[in-house]
Amino acid sequence: MTTTTATSAKATRNMIFLVLVASLGYFVDIYDLVIFSIVRIESLHGIGIAEANIREQGVYIINMQMFGLLLGGIIWGVIGDKFGRIKVLFGSILLYSVANFANGLVHDINTYAIVRLIAGIGLAGELGAGITLVTETLSKEKRGYGTMIVAVIGLFGAVAAAFAAKFGWRNAYFVGGGLGIVLLLLRLGTFESGMYKNVADSKVSKGNLLMLFNDGKRFRKYLYCILIGAPLWYVVGILITQAKEFGVALGSKEVLTAGSGILYSYVGIAVGDLFAGLLAQITKSRKLTMAVFLLLSLVSVTAYLSCKGITSSQFVWLSFFMGCTVGYWATFVTIAAEQFGTNIRSTVTTTVPNFVRGSLIPINWAFDAFVKHKGMITSGYIMMGILTAIALLALSQLKETFGKDLDYVEIS
Repeated sequence: MTTTTATSAKATRNMIFLVLVASLGYFVDIYDLVIFSIVRIESLHGIGIAEANIREQGVYIINMQMFGLLLGGIIWGVIGDKFGRIKVLFGSILLYSVANFANGLVHDINTYAIVRLIAGIGLAGELGAGITLVTETLSKEKRGYGTMIVAVIGLFGAVAAAFAAKFGWRNAYFVGGGLGIVLLLLRLGTFESGMYKNVADSKVSKGNLLMLFNDGKRFRKYLYCILIGAPLWYVVGILITQAKEFGVALGSKEVLTAGSGILYSYVGIAVGDLFAGLLAQITKSRKLTMAVFLLLSLVSVTAYLSCKGITSSQFVWLSFFMGCTVGYWATFVTIAAEQFGTNIRSTVTTTVPNFVRGSLIPINWAFDAFVKHKGMITSGYIMMGILTAIALLALSQLKETFGKDLDYVEIS
C-alpha cells in the first residue's frame, strides 16, 4: 500500500469515526430531550404531584428544560467558535451526565425543574457541535449524507428512552447519565475540524454573538433559520406530549400515552430524515425538501386532530405518520450550518436548533391561551396553521445552500 493510499484510508476511517461519534451524541441528545415527556406522569406522581396539577407542573418543568437549551445553545456555540468544536463535545456531555444522575434523585418539583434546566444547558452543545464538525470535514457533495446518518442514528435515542422508562423513571435518568459517560470515553479519539484550525490563530472575530445582530441581513437570515424548524417542536412538544389530554378532547375511550407516541413519532422522524436527506441529494435542493415536508406535516396533524374517538392503535400510527412528516431535522440544521462562515458557524449551528426547541416556551404560552377560549382541538389547528405559514415564509427568504463551499469567514 502506498503512502498516499494509506493516508487516504486513515482519513476515511477518521471521517467514519467522526460521523459515528456525532451520531451517538445526537442519540444521547434525543434520549434526554424526550425522557421527561415519556416519564412525565409517572415521575410527577412519584414526587407527590396531584393528578389535577400534572399538566401545569409538567409544562413548568419542560419550559425550564427548554430554557436550559436556549441558554446552553448560546454558551456552547460561542465556546465552539472561540476554543474549538472538540471542547464543546467534551464539556457539554460531562455536564449533561452529572445532571441526569442528579435527576434520578429528586424528590420535589423545584429541584426537578432546576436539574432539568442544568441538563438542558449541558445537552445544548451536542447536535450543533456534531453537525458543525461533520459539515466542515466531509466534502460538500457528501456532507448531506453525513448529517442524514447523524439524524437517523441519533433519533433512535427516543426508542432507547421509551425502553429504559419501562424500568422506572429514576432508572431511566440514571441510564441517560451512564450513556453520557460512555460517549465521553468514545470521544477521546475525535479530531478538530480542519476549517476551524485554519481560522483558530487568525485575528478574525470568532464566536462573536453580536455579529448575528449587528448586520440586518445576517440577523434576518439567522431568524429565518430558526423559524423554519418551529413546527417540529410543536408536534412533539405539545400534540404528542399532551396525548392524554388530546385523547380526552377527541373522545377516546382509552388513555393515550405520550411514551408510545414519542417512541413511534421518533421512529417516524428517523424514517423521514432518511427520505428528506435522499430527496435533498437527488433534487440538489434543501429548500424544496423543507417545503415538501412542511406541507406534509400540515396534512398529518390535520389527520390527527380530526380523528374522533381515536384509539391507542390509531394514535400510534398517527404519531408515526406525524413523525415521518416532520423528519426534516437534519436538513434544517444543515441549512443553518451552510448559511454562515466558519468563525460563527458553531454559534449558529448550536443556537439555532436550541432556539427552535426553546420556542416551545412561547408556543406553550400561546397554545394555552388559545385553549382557554377555543379548546384543545381548535387550538391545535390554529397553532399548526400559524407555525407552518411562518416557516414557509421564512424558508422562501433563504438562499439555496446545497453544494456551497463552507471554507470562508464572516466579516464583522
